[in-house]
Amino acid sequence: MNKGGSSSNLWALRQIADYMATHGSPASEFSSQNSFMVTPINDLHGWDPGSMVKGERLMRCKLASVHRLLDLFGWTQLPSTCLTMRVSKEQEHFLVLPDGLAYGEVTASNLVKVNILGEVVEKGSTALGVDLSAFGLHSAVYSARPDIRCLLHLHTPATAAVSAMKCGLLPLSHEALLVGDVAYYDYNGVMEEEEDRVELQKSLGPTCKVLVLRNHGIVALGESVEEAFYTIYHIQTACQIQVAALCSAGGEQNLIMLDRSVHRPVARGTVGWAGSTFGPMHKSRLGEHEFEALMRTLDNLGYRTGYAYRFPVLLERSRTRREVEVPATVTSFSFHDDGVQPHPRLHPHAQRQQQKTRWLNTPNVYQKVSQEQASPGHRTTWQKSEEITQSSGQAIKIENPNQFVPLFTNPQEVLETRNKIREQNRQDMKTAGPRSQVLASVIPDNSPPTPESVEPPSAPEPETPNPFSELTDLELEEYRKEVQRKQDGTR
Repeated sequence: MNKGGSSSNLWALRQIADYMATHGSPASEFSSQNSFMVTPINDLHGWDPGSMVKGERLMRCKLASVHRLLDLFGWTQLPSTCLTMRVSKEQEHFLVLPDGLAYGEVTASNLVKVNILGEVVEKGSTALGVDLSAFGLHSAVYSARPDIRCLLHLHTPATAAVSAMKCGLLPLSHEALLVGDVAYYDYNGVMEEEEDRVELQKSLGPTCKVLVLRNHGIVALGESVEEAFYTIYHIQTACQIQVAALCSAGGEQNLIMLDRSVHRPVARGTVGWAGSTFGPMHKSRLGEHEFEALMRTLDNLGYRTGYAYRFPVLLERSRTRREVEVPATVTSFSFHDDGVQPHPRLHPHAQRQQQKTRWLNTPNVYQKVSQEQASPGHRTTWQKSEEITQSSGQAIKIENPNQFVPLFTNPQEVLETRNKIREQNRQDMKTAGPRSQVLASVIPDNSPPTPESVEPPSAPEPETPNPFSELTDLELEEYRKEVQRKQDGTR
């Protein structure tokens, strides 16, 4: 596994990561106590279909996470409460849960991609099909509302009870007002006829995002998954409150209704609310903050949602500055006098900019001091030079320049020694060590010559005459023979 990048090595690493996530994380304790293993939601690591569009990975993870949330909240029944999501407006493709799969088993890869007619485009990682009769309702809504991205269909006991009441959803609670406008439709269970589709689209209208299906349940629409879940959550809460209130009060006439013109709740998370509170840089979609909180909960339980968080929870803490990186003059030196009040506290960003640019040329008036502690080891601090004391704890005041000169020393000798040292420093006579004595007798004259010291060049001396220049050829021959005899050893 140390060499190569084959798929088998990557698969082995993925298995190790899954094992550690299951047995080494806090979620494993929760799983072991409840005797079940959490199936990860984001299982798209080894599954990459060719027809996946941009952003489909995150959409699959979001829709699968909503199925898991409904399973944890107990809002699922054996009849499938179909949850769908539009992944492509150009091609009109949608993600649907395959028929026969429980909400606790939904992952990002086993969702099926279908077109507007319910025909399978991408089968997913399972061999299950799609219930066309259940998808007919969603197809009718998506055809009439191109602004809708996600549709959540819920028929819990509370929502089914409210859908069976002639009064419909009453404005009894804050949650009921957050739902907004509600449309009603007499649903017979199927949408096979074209007249039924047209009637449903007329009842829904162009802007309504809550549809009550008589005696069947409630449908929540949203321009995003976060908005759809935000709406369906408040619908469920409002229905529970209404059912409990009617049971306790004994009738609608004994309940206090809220006036929508007076009680106008602010939808937390809308663009207008976020912009007016935090500024334009922190705008968020409806329900996004709440949905991210639920995704963090699932991730902490080990579900591995694969959700891309936009709003971090923890503030970015400043990194500890070490002495090697930042000198003491940057962190400790100050120009403020004792009687001058410091400037008010600046914004953290302004403080960082001031630290980077203000103390570039400040002299270092601090010294590094090591202080002993009760525990083993030492602590290093920075103190001003005038604040550093000796080990005795009492500083010595210098009153005389010759205060530390040995006793009975001639002051003249001290002055001569001082002048000698100064002269050596001025002439740069101090060296790093012993000098070589090879050229000790050579005295170089490095000073430039003066015009007075320059002497005129003397006449050249006559050359020595060549002794062979006046010999004849006969004499040269005799000399050569004599040299030859000497070399031969004869005279």
